[in-house]
Amino acid sequence: MSVTVQPFGFTRAGEEVKAYTIVNEIGASCTLLDYGATVQALNVPNKNGGFTDVVLGYDTVAEYEDGNFFLGATIGRFANRIGGARFELGGRTYELADNDGGNCLHGGRKGFDRHVWQATYTEDDFAVRFSRKSPDGEEGFPGNMDVAVTFRLSRTGCALGIEYEAVCDADTIVNLTNHSYFDLSGCGEAMDQLLWINADRYLELGAGTRPSGVIGVVSGTPFDFTVPKPVGRDLNADSEQLRLGGGYDHNYCLNNRYDAASVSSSATGIRMLVSTDLPGMQLYSGNFLTDARGKGGSMIRYRGAICLETQLWPDATNHWGFPSAILRKGEKLASTTSYIFSVDQES
Repeated sequence: MSVTVQPFGFTRAGEEVKAYTIVNEIGASCTLLDYGATVQALNVPNKNGGFTDVVLGYDTVAEYEDGNFFLGATIGRFANRIGGARFELGGRTYELADNDGGNCLHGGRKGFDRHVWQATYTEDDFAVRFSRKSPDGEEGFPGNMDVAVTFRLSRTGCALGIEYEAVCDADTIVNLTNHSYFDLSGCGEAMDQLLWINADRYLELGAGTRPSGVIGVVSGTPFDFTVPKPVGRDLNADSEQLRLGGGYDHNYCLNNRYDAASVSSSATGIRMLVSTDLPGMQLYSGNFLTDARGKGGSMIRYRGAICLETQLWPDATNHWGFPSAILRKGEKLASTTSYIFSVDQES
């Protein structure tokens, strides 16, 4: 049996939450929650012959309900920020939930991360599929949308694939991502890890930490990760863009979607490659993480982990020339992102 199910608790509204753990043939495992279609744990091989849990998470439903870090959650309807908490489509203006100082952030006050999803799986498969119906008007977004996300752990080796699907009965906008915080050291040393991003351009920020519309060049700036460097090496550089984001909180315009980024830890020898068919990836350096208890008694700390959120570009509907986030009535969205792990014994 590759998928096991255990009770995880209940929401304050009385909804039961379950944990689904996939274990593959080499012992790598991924634990998923139907609350928020969330990655709660991801244990991958390290250079010492054991396993390291490389994502942040909590032990209880209450912590997820009370938390505001989006740990491991599926984000929708629209990941990242929509400036002014509104957008225009088909000659109509849609007013959205303003939950981020004038922006709609990560789908609004009760985004996809705050719902219990329906889960399906087969015992001999290495995948769990979560689905839900997002009704017309939810957080201000138009159309009844059927959405699903499948988490698939490779049978051998170690790769976690995330497959997104959506279809709507009206024209709408959608931008789905996963908000896992990665720390390949397993001990909060994310700023020392080597990061490479396959992008020569990034979106500059304006007021409200939303894109200004300017597509910046990374060369000669702290945003250049075209040659691997420690995540935190340039975080204290004299940069207005770093001040606006409180650190890295920027969308990278990917050169090659299928070879987007990699990060590695010398402490564990773990290397993670990010592969996607999406045009953007948000680098977030945990700027708003504050000390909190994580799973198993571990501590969540300021900049103790990073997010590599594959996505369409933020605020896309409000900027001419950005990749379109419009999903037309009856059309099907299908997208895949993979996090592929390997071990460097010499690191």
